[in-house]
Amino acid sequence: MEGITHRTVAVNGINMHIAEKGEGPMVLFIHGFPELWYSWRHQMVALAARGYRAVAPDLRGYGDTDAPPSTTDYTIFHLVGDLVALLDALAQDQVFAVGHDWGAVVAWWLCMLRPDRVRALVNMSVAFSPRHPARRPVDSLKALFGDDHYICRFQEPGAAEAEFARINTALLLKKFLTYRKPAPLLISKEKGFGGSPNTEITLPSWLTEEDVNYYTSKFEKSGFTGGLNYYRCLNLNWELTAPWTGVQIKVPVKFIVGDLDLTYHTPGIQDHIHKGGFKREVPFLQDVIVMQGVGHFINQEKPHEISDHIYEFIRKF
Repeated sequence: MEGITHRTVAVNGINMHIAEKGEGPMVLFIHGFPELWYSWRHQMVALAARGYRAVAPDLRGYGDTDAPPSTTDYTIFHLVGDLVALLDALAQDQVFAVGHDWGAVVAWWLCMLRPDRVRALVNMSVAFSPRHPARRPVDSLKALFGDDHYICRFQEPGAAEAEFARINTALLLKKFLTYRKPAPLLISKEKGFGGSPNTEITLPSWLTEEDVNYYTSKFEKSGFTGGLNYYRCLNLNWELTAPWTGVQIKVPVKFIVGDLDLTYHTPGIQDHIHKGGFKREVPFLQDVIVMQGVGHFINQEKPHEISDHIYEFIRKF
């Protein structure tokens, strides 16, 4: 990744690793699970070449960023607080934000809590869904899918980590990164997360062994607890964000999702995205792109198209 530089910045009581490239207006790239700054490698190079300063942190609990020990150190307020402190440390009043997966959730809440810091947002995979006033999110998932839904399986501290520890880390990451069934991810306790340890996974053209090795080297060092704690804070976030029930996202937005993305097949989500609900919650939503034949890890699977989508949107502002 030629020309991408790395450093550590003190933010919000932790040390955060960031990758940077380019000069110009800043674009903040926010990764998902189980990923790192590295997921944005292609977009960083492309946006830097077009006159932008690309900055991609490892989020709290990931990669070379600190991972505080308590489960409750990973609420949406911690995650947004880290990014606001990063913008302050980089002397950036306002930036373009780009998010994917959990990074999209964090980006929605960055826009919700601090719209003054975001010029425009390009978000991928996870559409903004309003807070249900009466039902916790994990309870909703359990009611819809039962205990085998992966987010339900992630809830018990240490349980998923113990399962992950029985599987070769590279194989586990390959399973996650190559998952492209357009359906919710259900994992029975009998089958487990890894399935057969002898499974041979053929990598798609967009993911190399070198890429997998980079992710593996970082997750073998950090473990998965930090990333899993985001899921373990879902119900706590619901409680803490009660004052923002019904608040709209008041930032210009472009949203992109693959039609094979598991998130696009959550019951009711396509109606929400296409029949007015999404636009009601995000009134400055300007564009919704559904990419055909594309899975969840859209920014890695279609790097050039996503870079173009980002550029074509943010250049307007």
